[in-house]
Amino acid sequence: MSPSIRTQLGMLVIATSLVQLANGFFGTFVSLRVAMESFEVPGLVLSAYFAGFTLGAFRCSRIIERIGHIRAYAAFSGLVAAAVALMPLLIGSLAWVILRAIVGFGCAGIFVTTESWLTAKALPSERGRVFSIYMVGTFLALALGQLLIARTDIKTAASFNVIVALFAVALIMVTAARAEPPRVGGAAAVLPYGVLARAAPIAVMGCALSGLVGGAFYALVPAWMQDQGTPRATIALFMLVAVLGGFAFQIPVGRLSDRLDRGVVLAFLSLGFAGTAFVMVLLPRSLPTILPAAVLLGGFMSTLYPVCVAHAHDRMPADRVVAVSGRLILVSGLGSVLGPLIGASLMARFEIDGVFYFMAAAALLLALVAGFGSLMTQPPTHLEVPFKILTPQAGPLAHDPLDPLDGPSQLNDPG
Repeated sequence: MSPSIRTQLGMLVIATSLVQLANGFFGTFVSLRVAMESFEVPGLVLSAYFAGFTLGAFRCSRIIERIGHIRAYAAFSGLVAAAVALMPLLIGSLAWVILRAIVGFGCAGIFVTTESWLTAKALPSERGRVFSIYMVGTFLALALGQLLIARTDIKTAASFNVIVALFAVALIMVTAARAEPPRVGGAAAVLPYGVLARAAPIAVMGCALSGLVGGAFYALVPAWMQDQGTPRATIALFMLVAVLGGFAFQIPVGRLSDRLDRGVVLAFLSLGFAGTAFVMVLLPRSLPTILPAAVLLGGFMSTLYPVCVAHAHDRMPADRVVAVSGRLILVSGLGSVLGPLIGASLMARFEIDGVFYFMAAAALLLALVAGFGSLMTQPPTHLEVPFKILTPQAGPLAHDPLDPLDGPSQLNDPG
């Protein structure tokens, strides 16, 4: 990879990390603010983000193909900034449902644009490392976003202004840089339904199950801890440690997935997550024992999605990079919606142990599918990138899970 391309990708990762910093803060902030406002339908307000996110993952690929990566990034960032700026001016259940859905739509567009751009620029032999760096920035930003909660007054409009400013800075970084975004032809980039599932079934199932376990973990575990009377500082520490575990695992797993079959790596990660989830049920509920397990749980969980993304792109033509990224984010988003719903019903009957057993079972299923799939299929032949690269120039301007227990939530959308 040339130094110029490395610089461009670095700028894109930093900009999107700012977006994730805003998201990490925004997810928890909105949960607290919704409780303070005493809305009639708080659950609907919280889940509206994922409704918009799912719609965005479904539709934004065509927008990117029509106007290009730079202008699409600018449009989606501007859309999110405008919606967030309106929230303190239009305080009400219906208005916030609509605005939260718009924010979800815009964030899905930003992530599809980013991931397809990274995939298009990275060589197949470096794709795992590129995505690991991207995920490192994501998890570090999400962790910092949680720390902002303790330093802001959620009753004022200042928190909304901070989020708008972060999205604006990300927009400026991407659109003002001398970048070489990929030009993807619309006709060639079409991805009929079923093609991706047939070409990369392990990746599709992996993204779905990754969203399933991630959504259940981030929505239900802190809610259960709060319901047990756990101090908020302890809950924040547990979630921060889990996020930092994800941060620590990214680069080693990325490098490993570039050297070994990604399906085999995915199987071992899934087994590691399942084993840790089972251990969480047996461990005494004290910080000295729970925190190390949280590191492993967050580490294994956070690396499932990026390995699946790299695995899928290895098996698809490079001219479908945008469509593939959009479909994988869509599948992960749907899993993130279902995870808290299924987990909440299990938790009502079996307490938090039911949630951990549920996550472990999903991870074991993925391990079996990935393991047997790798044994039965041959490694793919990496395809050359068939689209052209634009001349360097200044770019022109044109993943909160539903938390029925009203506990603190954290956004999870690697994709």
